Amino acid sequence: MTTRPFRRALAATLLLAAGSSWANDFPTIDRVLYVQECVRNHPGPYYEMVNKCSCALDALARQVSFDDYMTMNTATLANSIGGERGGYIRDAESLQVQIRRFRDLQVKVKNGCFINTSSPR
Repeated sequence: MTTRPFRRALAATLLLAAGSSWANDFPTIDRVLYVQECVRNHPGPYYEMVNKCSCALDALARQVSFDDYMTMNTATLANSIGGERGGYIRDAESLQVQIRRFRDLQVKVKNGCFINTSSPR
C-alpha cells in the first residue's frame, strides 16, 4: 500500500520532466533552416559544422520558447529593412531589447558549441 503514493509521485515527476522538454521543442522545418543557415554562415568541414550548429540550436531551444525565438529572429531580420518600414523596428525599444537578447544568446550558444563567432560570412 505504501508504494501507491510513491508511484503517483514518480509518474507526476516523469510527466513534468517530459513536458518541460517538449515545451521548447522547435518544429523540424525550423530546426533544419537554422542549421542550414548556420552551416552556410560558418565555413568548415560539413559534418562537423552540422553537428556544431545542431548543438547550438539545441542549446538555444533550452533557453527560449519557439514563440520567443520567432519574435527575436524576426525582429533581428527586420531590423535591417531600410527606410520608413525599417524605422518602426529600429525605433521600438522593446524590439531592440529582443534583438540584443537574441544576439547575445546566439553568441553564447555558438561559443558553447565551439562555433567561431568572430568571422561569420
